[in-house]
Amino acid sequence: MDLNPPRAVREIARRLEDAGYETWAVGGAVRDAILGLPAGDWDLATRARPWEVRRLFRRTIPIGIKHGTVGVLIGGALYEVTTFRRDVETFGRHATVEFADTIEEDLSRRDFTCNALAWHPLTGELRDPYLGLQDLQAGRLRTVGEPAERFAEDYLRVLRALRFAGHFELAIDPATWSALVAATPNLPRLSAERIREELWKIFTKTPRASRALSLYAASGALAVLIPELDRTVGVGSGLDAQGAGEGGRAAGMPSDVRRTASAPVHGALDGPPLDAWTRSLLAVDALPTTRPLLRMAALLHAVGMPAARTRDLRGGWRYTGHEAQGARIAEDIMRRLRSSNADTARVRRLVAHQSDFFPPDAPPAGVRRWLRDIGVDLVYDLFRLRFALCRAGGGGAGSADLVARWRKMHRILLEHPVLDTSGLAIDGRDLKALGLEPGPRFGEILRALVDAVIEDPTLNTRESLLEWVRREVGE
Repeated sequence: MDLNPPRAVREIARRLEDAGYETWAVGGAVRDAILGLPAGDWDLATRARPWEVRRLFRRTIPIGIKHGTVGVLIGGALYEVTTFRRDVETFGRHATVEFADTIEEDLSRRDFTCNALAWHPLTGELRDPYLGLQDLQAGRLRTVGEPAERFAEDYLRVLRALRFAGHFELAIDPATWSALVAATPNLPRLSAERIREELWKIFTKTPRASRALSLYAASGALAVLIPELDRTVGVGSGLDAQGAGEGGRAAGMPSDVRRTASAPVHGALDGPPLDAWTRSLLAVDALPTTRPLLRMAALLHAVGMPAARTRDLRGGWRYTGHEAQGARIAEDIMRRLRSSNADTARVRRLVAHQSDFFPPDAPPAGVRRWLRDIGVDLVYDLFRLRFALCRAGGGGAGSADLVARWRKMHRILLEHPVLDTSGLAIDGRDLKALGLEPGPRFGEILRALVDAVIEDPTLNTRESLLEWVRREVGE
């Protein structure tokens, strides 16, 4: 079997083997190459100890010498070479390991059978002691060894199982599933950073992320880690959707906006009305993996609905103001996941403004005011989010209106409108030259000028603005 690795993989293996150290390619690259998928980073496992690896290669980086990992630089690329290991003790997330002498010992400590594969770069031999290839062919995810013991060794494996099953479209083996569900109450023992990292891998690597995220809900992991999201399950079915439909193919749209507006979404709208959770999942699927923050905002867009739910006069449910409540909850979730301040603020703003759109018949001045209030940095992602929510809801009568709004907004942005004081033709020095006293009043005057220019962009000349100040402010 030839998995066609980078030439450096064979070069590293040959040098180690020539020195007497058995060496195998292991990890996700082997699994993906067997599946015919693009392989990511190639890792190697060897009988050589870290100091022996460093002796054999001129350019190395001590990535994790304590755990047996050395980075070997070949042609500008870094390859991780790790000494065979075996577990001595495990503590739910931390393990005491020692170096081993065989690849079989190393594979025995892997999490799932599909990851317990080793391929020899020189001979092409595949070692598969736990029948991982058979499981992959059967579309099955199964732990190496006893499932309960494997999850107890490292509770992150619960989230990895959900991610792998969703990404590779695998059914989780019944015994593995039962042990996984039983282990979910222990997930809070994981660091927030590791939980966020697993979510981000779903957002950035899996186009149809709804598969893995649905498993979060089904297993109880969602209720444990993000209970605010779990409460959206079953809420809000029958919501009307503003949408893009076929009109989303509008000429001039950035390509990813156009794809979001028009691409088909799995599972949308051939059946009963969608609840908030399902619509969130489908909206995530409608967004590209290159925009994980936007996918997170789509996932959280309805998180305020349970708290905002009230009865209307006909006995149904209404969710007035759920966006504002959702923005606060989304911020709490992002902070709990230890996200950066910038990422937290952007997700909060997207959730808060998800429904804040000017009407299709708004005059240009109204669109400019909207751009000022929302922020130019947010508007394209806001439309991407709205198009995704539309696709999740199946489009509808509002599709043409949404596309019309996008076109109008885009035309006005191309005119480079003045939306803040930095774009004015005068500044504080000009006000001072008019004899006005510097102070807080300067800011008020400049903001009033921005309002005037938003209404009439032709006013933004030095002469017109100074005349406006003389007339409106005077001395």
